[in-house]
Amino acid sequence: MRKDLENNIKSRLGEIRVMNCGEECEIIQYNNARDITVKFLKTEEEAKGDYGQFKKGSIKSHFTPTVYNIGVVGLETTKINGKNIKSYDIWNSMLQRCYDEKLQQKHPTYIGCKVCNEWLYYSNFKKWFNKNYYEIEEQRIHLDKDILKRENKIYSPETCVFVPERINSLFTKSNATRGDLPIGVSWIKETNKYRTVCSIFDIKTNKSKNKHLGCYNTPNEAFESYKNFKEKYVKQVAEQYKGRIPSKLYDAMINYKVEITD
Repeated sequence: MRKDLENNIKSRLGEIRVMNCGEECEIIQYNNARDITVKFLKTEEEAKGDYGQFKKGSIKSHFTPTVYNIGVVGLETTKINGKNIKSYDIWNSMLQRCYDEKLQQKHPTYIGCKVCNEWLYYSNFKKWFNKNYYEIEEQRIHLDKDILKRENKIYSPETCVFVPERINSLFTKSNATRGDLPIGVSWIKETNKYRTVCSIFDIKTNKSKNKHLGCYNTPNEAFESYKNFKEKYVKQVAEQYKGRIPSKLYDAMINYKVEITD
């Protein structure tokens, strides 16, 4: 029996196989068939397992992309007292928007969105989160990718910013209600006029509401009314939050322009 073990150690120590995760690993310690240590050659991560798992390729690396088959958790902690850490929740949700086909069927606006290579690793996103996340009383904070860069589809440190819920709602579009008309404009069949409506925040109810700006004979007249009001309103909200939001978000709001193609 002892001789068999010695033979196994001699023949199996240093053996290399490709695991199911696609990574090569090598047996660097062989105590017996139930107790081996392997090293993943690409990351140099070590893991424990048994020889049966090694042969089946089922020993897993912490650096295997397990989150939506693309995100890597690595050695980072994701829970405290059984509850997900906020940075992990936001990272996971970001990956879901970009790589979960079922979610994209419900929300087609996320089709084509991607996460930059750096942020596919939770450890990198967590560092950025810890430097940039902030809170504002009684508001959820959203990770936004297209306020700083219009029509952007890539989540990255250069394009993303944390945004209070109230500010984020300023940039929500209602394509379904306006059809082919410019943003903020709808046609009223009964009056044969074009109505302009803009969503604003009601401090009394703590909710958004529609402000009617008037009715016009042409879509362009209606759009100009919407454009003028919306740009002034976004600047007004920016001033209300000045000093409490990142300067790059404040600057983006001050310089915000409504385009007829929005």
